[in-house]
Amino acid sequence: MERLGDEDAHCDINVPDTFLLLDSTDRMFERSLNGYNRLLSDHTYLNKDTDEEFLCYGYKADRCKEGLFLALVVLTGGLILLLLQWRPQMVCYLRKRRCSLNHADTLLLQDTYKQYSLAFIEDKTFPQSKDILPSSVTTGESDDDSPTDTSQLTISHEEIKFRYFDHQHVRYIWNRGSQMFSKLKDLSEGTKCVKIQESYHGLSVREQKQKQVVYGENTIEVEVKSYWRLFIEEVMNPFYVFQIASIILWLCDNYYYYAACILFISLVSVGISLYETKRQSVTLHDMVTTHAQTIGVCRGEEEYEDIPTGELVPGDVITIPQHGCVMTCDAVLITGTCIVNESMLTGESVPVTKTPLTHQEDEEMYSPDLHKRHTLFSGTQILQTRFYGNSKVKAVVVRTGFRTAKGELVRAILFPKPLDFKFYRDAMKFILFLGCMAALGMTYSIIIYVRQGVYPLKIVVRVLDIITIIVPPALPAAMTVGTVFAQSRLKKKGIYCISPPRINFCGRLDVFCFDKTGTLTEDGLDMLGVLPIKNQGFCGVVEDPSMLEVGPFITCMATCHSLTIIDGELSGDPLDLIMFNSTKWVLEEPGKDTSKFDTIMPTVVRPCTKDTFTSDVNPFEVGIIRQFTFSSSVQRMSVITRTLSQDGMELFCKGAPEKIASLCRPESVPQEFQDILHRYTIQGYRVIAVAHKKLDPKLTWHQAQRVSRDKVEFDMTFLGMMVLQNKLKMQTKPAIHKLKEAKIRTVMVTGDMIQTAISVARNCGMIPVKDRVIIIEASPPDAHHPASIKWVTAETPDEGTDHYTDSDYMEDVHIDLENPHKTQNFHFAVSGHSFGVLTTHFPEYIPRVVVKGTVFARMSPDQKLQLIEDLQNIGYNVGMCGDGANDCEALKAAHAGISLSEAEASVAAPFTSRIPNIECVLQVMREGRAALVTSFGCFKYMALYSFIQYVSVLILYTFDANLADMQFLYVDLVITTSVAVLMGYSGAYHKLVPKQPPGSLVKPSNLLSIIAQILLVIIFQISAFLYLYYQPWYKPVKKNLDADNTYCWETTVIFLVSTYQYIASAFVFSKGPPFRQPIYINVPFLLTLCTLFAFSTYLLMLPYKPILDFFTVMPLGTTTVEFRSVLLAFSVGFIFAACILEYLIMDVKCTEKCLSSCSHCCGKGDEQNDQYRKIQNEIELSNWPPVGQVTYAALNEPHVEIEEELMRSHGAILVN
Repeated sequence: MERLGDEDAHCDINVPDTFLLLDSTDRMFERSLNGYNRLLSDHTYLNKDTDEEFLCYGYKADRCKEGLFLALVVLTGGLILLLLQWRPQMVCYLRKRRCSLNHADTLLLQDTYKQYSLAFIEDKTFPQSKDILPSSVTTGESDDDSPTDTSQLTISHEEIKFRYFDHQHVRYIWNRGSQMFSKLKDLSEGTKCVKIQESYHGLSVREQKQKQVVYGENTIEVEVKSYWRLFIEEVMNPFYVFQIASIILWLCDNYYYYAACILFISLVSVGISLYETKRQSVTLHDMVTTHAQTIGVCRGEEEYEDIPTGELVPGDVITIPQHGCVMTCDAVLITGTCIVNESMLTGESVPVTKTPLTHQEDEEMYSPDLHKRHTLFSGTQILQTRFYGNSKVKAVVVRTGFRTAKGELVRAILFPKPLDFKFYRDAMKFILFLGCMAALGMTYSIIIYVRQGVYPLKIVVRVLDIITIIVPPALPAAMTVGTVFAQSRLKKKGIYCISPPRINFCGRLDVFCFDKTGTLTEDGLDMLGVLPIKNQGFCGVVEDPSMLEVGPFITCMATCHSLTIIDGELSGDPLDLIMFNSTKWVLEEPGKDTSKFDTIMPTVVRPCTKDTFTSDVNPFEVGIIRQFTFSSSVQRMSVITRTLSQDGMELFCKGAPEKIASLCRPESVPQEFQDILHRYTIQGYRVIAVAHKKLDPKLTWHQAQRVSRDKVEFDMTFLGMMVLQNKLKMQTKPAIHKLKEAKIRTVMVTGDMIQTAISVARNCGMIPVKDRVIIIEASPPDAHHPASIKWVTAETPDEGTDHYTDSDYMEDVHIDLENPHKTQNFHFAVSGHSFGVLTTHFPEYIPRVVVKGTVFARMSPDQKLQLIEDLQNIGYNVGMCGDGANDCEALKAAHAGISLSEAEASVAAPFTSRIPNIECVLQVMREGRAALVTSFGCFKYMALYSFIQYVSVLILYTFDANLADMQFLYVDLVITTSVAVLMGYSGAYHKLVPKQPPGSLVKPSNLLSIIAQILLVIIFQISAFLYLYYQPWYKPVKKNLDADNTYCWETTVIFLVSTYQYIASAFVFSKGPPFRQPIYINVPFLLTLCTLFAFSTYLLMLPYKPILDFFTVMPLGTTTVEFRSVLLAFSVGFIFAACILEYLIMDVKCTEKCLSSCSHCCGKGDEQNDQYRKIQNEIELSNWPPVGQVTYAALNEPHVEIEEELMRSHGAILVN
């Protein structure tokens, strides 16, 4: 039994161990299998689930394919190289073979927009050292769950070899452990703050050189290509290749004059294009390039060396010079403070104070966004440095080159997202349609010429000539004429555009988003007054704070700020400036006489009174010992001060009223605090609360420098509130009114308080007086409740009362008896916190919220970007106008982003306005509509011009005739070119109208208009030819198999009649109001049309032999006046018929409604563009939202199910 027991015990021990061993073996096998699969994989996704996601395929050289490719180059005369220029993926398909990424030498990259590019893999080797690359890059070890951390490596090999490729200035390195490429990372990702403070003391020269191999130079260089390279790239454009082929064809067909003129015009066009491209490239290069400079780096124990900034790498410890500098890298401060001008990033030249990392942040993962108050960004200017004793101001380099914040901005300019505008997609479809028509014409011509027995070479030339006629080479240039003129007009008005195609987008905008501060309102604030506390209550508004007695309140106003003196002037945040200046105190920076403040060198403030400067006793002076800078996450800032001749230190704090009140002793906060606060915020005033606290007398200076803010910012005494006013710009309200009249939806996206934002929205007209505002208060889930939404009606300020209740409000509401739920229009107001909760827990509500949302407050930059994308996802064409760093991402993402800033950051926006108000929005939208309508008109004209010439040539081909060289030249250059250019000269209409210009070329009304005009052309040309045919003196042209018959009556009649058709088409497609100025305002265009009409009439009715001979026209003088008059009647009749068709039939509302109904019946409506309209209709026909109720997320937790009935009984709505 004992033995059996021993055996059982033995089994009890070993069985589990065996299972563990098997389980471990299975996991090892699975891991090996996964690694083997990745090893054999020939493709992978990089940057998964990001805006820069792309699919990566591996290829390597193939000798057989290379040989076949060389043969193809010879057989095609090198033309196949053009295909490789236009389609990079063909390089891999024709010259390389697919292989695993591990063995690839070339990568084919496909982005989310289905665009292809090539990247070539390179290998580099250097002697090993620590802290260069992750071990998984060079060894087989890998942790699949963790990203590549390129700041760590400990390797025992003698050399380090790594593979990498660069794509759009981003480097990707090969991770041998995971068998895939990963983006090269730096200290800005996955590094704890404590590690930055304690582990980096400077790199040796060897370590720095090795890291330079990995990270490259710390430069942001924008390549400026030579004119020769630009010329080659421009000529390789399909448009110019088509031009060159057409010119060669015309030369073969003996059209020497015509070919020479087209060649000259093309060269001039190329020259202008190269000059503009070179100029913009040089401008961008000069803007982003930082002049060569040196900076001190730490080499260890207090050993420093000056090196060029281009040699900096992540991990370097740099010293910031006292006289300041321009940062060339992103670095985080570890000692000392800096005063920085971040206008390059924010668009605002307000100096910002940067402080070193604190020990309270040790366990936090460093992030340039979350710790931006500690981060010196590339491109920003260091104005001053502050330090104590002999200490240096040090910072650890975290990002270099294009990985910096400035580098990302430049990358966004160099590699913008492709524009997806329906107009351009439809233009390509229409060109394909023209190509199909050319194929039909080619087929017809071949049949005719074969029947006539024409030589094969002549048939080939004639058939190819059909393509150059039906698809005019000047079509792309003509389509951009309106945009070019609009850009020029905008520039004269102080609005600059770096992306001309965006101008057409402005013509179709449905909604425009605005930042508040600096955009809708003035930059500065006005001090309305202060509300100090006396006897446990507010003692009324004091309009002039300088009249207050010297005490904690006015001392807080004079000390609790981050102001500094730069070049003799007080600089800093506008709010701090208004607050300090209202006290009329004096601020002095650290000077020589600092002995009375022990060993510190504080900033000193004192009242500006007679006693301060003349009294023999110690004056009242306050030194600012420590600053806790403002942070939006804690919504406050505070300072530790010491008053001269007094014991102990004090704490002064200011910030959001609710936050300050929560940190104060309850008995110090007046009972009427909430009522007073509500009274001012609902009227749009900005309210700041102030508080005070005496610190422990034993607190020393050194302790004050190390203490965390949460250890002192509690149990404070509430002192009162400051009330400031942020006035609307005088142009804001009229501009918003004009946008509303044009049925352009307006939205406010701001970082300010929600009540203040609602008030500004009402004052500027975004929210009409009678409309209701519903505040969405969303809460995330906690241990006891699921995520929820409260639908709260916002109060409306009324001049006669302090409060405006729901019952008072509903007295003015009209209720529809048929639909009692449908009251007046409502608007949502959402805070950034609630928007985040909605996105995470209530994504199904996001489309409805953005459709009805008018105020989005306390929004972070990422949330602003997300809002723009949410609007675009449901079919809106979105515009955005802002002026600061918080708007940059949203400005880039919007269809039309307008920056009111002249700083470098504004280059990230397509439009930059020197008009410092939102009137620029009206200008841009008017010009956008004019440009879009002009583009439509030019496209329709060029299409009809092609069909007119197409019909003419096919009629003449039937009788073995053709147009003469000078006839082609007159039509294509004199008529078409001048008309197409001057058509875009018409300016924008003086006002925005509710009607929007068409957005699709294949819209039924556009197609019907062009088709109807083509039918008119065919009818009148055939009628004119039949009239010639039945003349008693007419003799058909004799066939000539060796040359073209251009001097014949068929050519003469068709040429003369068609010239009127070109002129008429230009007139009917050059429409004026409501998007462009009337045609009579465009004097050059009107004079050109009249001159062309007069010349054609002169040529027909008063033939002059030298002119007739120049144009190869038959002697019209030998014909009767009646014959010529009838031809003139045909031509004038066509003009009248074309005008009646376009203006009296196609443009009437009845026709538009019929065509629109037919389109919807056929199911050809744009579902995406109609999506937001469907949402609007659904909301109007429902009783949503449930105002006054609470909506809960899905109840999946067991303990919550018990409360479900209770929630329902209280009017809660449960979302499943």
